[in-house]
Amino acid sequence: MKILFVLPLAIGALTLVSGCNDNDNNSNAPEVTPAETSQPLIQLGPRPYFLVNDMDDGELKNALQACESLPPASSNFSIAHRGAPLQLPEHTRESYVAAAKMGAGIIECDVAFTKDRQLVCRHAQNDLHTTTNIVAVPELNAKCTKPFVPANPGAGTKAEAECRTSDITLAEFKSLRGKMDAFDENATTPEEYLGGTANWRTDLYATEGTLLSHRESIELIKELGLKFTPELKTPVVDMPFEGDYTQEDYARQMINEYIAAGVKPEDVWPQSFLLDDVVFWVNQMPEFGRQAVFLDEKSNDPDNVSMAYMESLTQKGVPILAPAIWKMLTLNSHQEIVPSEYALNAKAAGLDLIGWSLERSGPLAEGGGWYYQTINDAINNDGDIYKVIDVLAQDVGVIGIFSDWPATTTHYANCMGL
Repeated sequence: MKILFVLPLAIGALTLVSGCNDNDNNSNAPEVTPAETSQPLIQLGPRPYFLVNDMDDGELKNALQACESLPPASSNFSIAHRGAPLQLPEHTRESYVAAAKMGAGIIECDVAFTKDRQLVCRHAQNDLHTTTNIVAVPELNAKCTKPFVPANPGAGTKAEAECRTSDITLAEFKSLRGKMDAFDENATTPEEYLGGTANWRTDLYATEGTLLSHRESIELIKELGLKFTPELKTPVVDMPFEGDYTQEDYARQMINEYIAAGVKPEDVWPQSFLLDDVVFWVNQMPEFGRQAVFLDEKSNDPDNVSMAYMESLTQKGVPILAPAIWKMLTLNSHQEIVPSEYALNAKAAGLDLIGWSLERSGPLAEGGGWYYQTINDAINNDGDIYKVIDVLAQDVGVIGIFSDWPATTTHYANCMGL
């Protein structure tokens, strides 16, 4: 069943179901326009409400509880990180559709290339051994950079494999089945190696995992009436690949597939961890470069949080900076979560911010793990995820948040007018 959603309101300049004040600082946020195609009926499921009920008592909890009766709607503030990989195999048709049904307004395809230089959706060029069933397909396992090697308990060695998209053709890639991103290091058979899913995830929905080329992801997301944030994955092979396929060829090819599909530049947020890719789009493909996203994984050394660093990015034309959540947050003297120096300097330099990634560290009851490392001491229950979202949205002023389970962010976006 499909229903046409008209998305009339905004958070900052981002689409919401209720309440808005235009935020001129979010210059790279999407314009508010009616959906041009039908979208799935939005169904947030029980998780957002479970998390709200787990929150500490206070105004934020009361506000989110009061919004539970609102009809949910898609929001560009809610960005699907690889689809919905908390419970469904990442970068698969099923995972993207699930994310759309949870109200993600923007869906991510991480882009890698195959041996025949076709673009596909994979988080890394060399993750096929953990995200697909390739090691259990003998003829394709044999083509892997490092075919499956079983564990040897007697010798104390662990199971190993490395399979790259560039090891196989697009047709061979399409013959594989997506699975939850995991492996069993103690496996003695290929079938055992496919296990290892974390106990806070599930294999319940991993019986189907339809892999997608980048072009197919574009068509699917268009059909869903949503927007795009492709990430050009850093190659693990030497570039130029096979001597003549350069990094610029790769970066240009990704954008050209949107042009060929008739996608408007304002509906695309191209990303890369390589600053040179972002600068290339800004200078060589400026219509798409206006919303280019630099994914920042630098450490929080003083030089990497300074105003000089932020201004160096704006001088290169970078419009949007996307760090891990922890880089934008810190604790004040009262152990309250507040914007970090990094976030304050980025905003002062004129950079828009996007955060990654919620719902990726497992339960937050024990401090939240790597993604919350600067604020672990202020986190003691799963409901604290909404405290984190609230500070990112209201105090840091991010224009969107990646999540492995977009319903959580969608509920906040639907509820809170800025």
